[in-house]
Amino acid sequence: MTGSSTEGIKIVLHPVSDLEKSKAVYSALLGSPPQHDSSYYVGYDVAGQHIGLVPGGGPQGMTSPVAYWDVTDLAAKLTEVTAAGATVTEPPHEVGGGRLVASFTDPDGNVLGLVQDR
Repeated sequence: MTGSSTEGIKIVLHPVSDLEKSKAVYSALLGSPPQHDSSYYVGYDVAGQHIGLVPGGGPQGMTSPVAYWDVTDLAAKLTEVTAAGATVTEPPHEVGGGRLVASFTDPDGNVLGLVQDR
């Protein structure tokens, strides 16, 4: 394989239909209140991972959880996975704080994400 490294799963986003009910369940599961709490996103930072709740699947239209893999070079890794047969579903873009994200599907349609903090 190639040169760009993957550091492991850093973020998992979950689409939810009822943010308040989901927030109660995830707060109980994770043992703490959310660190980010708004009407469009609730996020927990626990044990080096970020767990996010996205009402209605957000603008991405998520229908199932998406794991975001931490990479050192998002563009290079996206090139590698598409050359191997993946299909880009969300092109690279900044989401704030110098963080880049992108997503793709594997040959079976599973959605996977990439995240790079600059």
